Amino acid sequence: MASRPKKPALEPTKQYREEVDDSEEDDSSEQEDAGSGEETHEDVNVDFEAHEITDSDHNGIKKLLQQLFLKAHVNTSEVADILIQQNHIGSVIKQAENLEDDEDDDDDDDHGHVFGFISLLNITERKGTPCAEQIKELILSQCEKNSAQSMVEQLDKLLNDTSKPVGLLLSERFINVPAQIALPMHQQLQKELAETQRTNKPCGKCYYYLMISKTFKEAAKISRNPAGQQPKDELMFANAEDEFFYEKALLKFDYSVQDESDTCLGGRWSFDDVPMKPLRTVMLISADKMDGIMDKLKEYLSV
Repeated sequence: MASRPKKPALEPTKQYREEVDDSEEDDSSEQEDAGSGEETHEDVNVDFEAHEITDSDHNGIKKLLQQLFLKAHVNTSEVADILIQQNHIGSVIKQAENLEDDEDDDDDDDHGHVFGFISLLNITERKGTPCAEQIKELILSQCEKNSAQSMVEQLDKLLNDTSKPVGLLLSERFINVPAQIALPMHQQLQKELAETQRTNKPCGKCYYYLMISKTFKEAAKISRNPAGQQPKDELMFANAEDEFFYEKALLKFDYSVQDESDTCLGGRWSFDDVPMKPLRTVMLISADKMDGIMDKLKEYLSV
């Protein structure tokens, strides 16, 4: 059974139409196209809807989490379970149902396929939960390897201060889903988090938001400054909107995932024959910066 859309009052911010570039196929298809001497590019119009997270979304969410964490020691199945349990916040992106399409192909299950999701894992509230502890360990260990000791100490202090909860903001989607879809998703999540605080539901107030962003840069230009992060103008963001969070981050650092990436989970990291090195950029953003970030998203991503 398909999950139901958000409440009718929320639909204006939850349903929208985007064009998806369907030209990025697997390598074998590209080779066939090259052999024929013809390039094929096709724009496919897809209606997306945001739905409440349900049990049936577990595998789809887990797959997107694996795309983020790759081979890191993080129990993505447990993270997906928690996001499903706290479905008073968060959304999954699915293809809108089309009656004509349904009549043409009864076997097409794309309508139940998770193209993306957004949610938040309050790692302070979830202290002691294996996946929350694994995420903290991952971030602190990578910070220690790639940053100045002062940043490691500051981050460790903030992540372990139970009086100021930290929420891991998770916003993942497949590579061909356009950035414009992020605006209503982030706006809706902020509304849900505000309502959660008002009603004292789990995931309450966060003083800081933690993000792990998929980034990359030209392998030939890898360089590091004393703080351990890439110069901003050399970083490219897989999710374009993450740059606005990066600009307002209190702490940020990068670490390489080149040894963990593959074409299935890491995306394709080569453009116009320029080798790209995949990274993860960790950002800690103060909650009081979120309104300004939402304004930037609205300015640049409004359709």
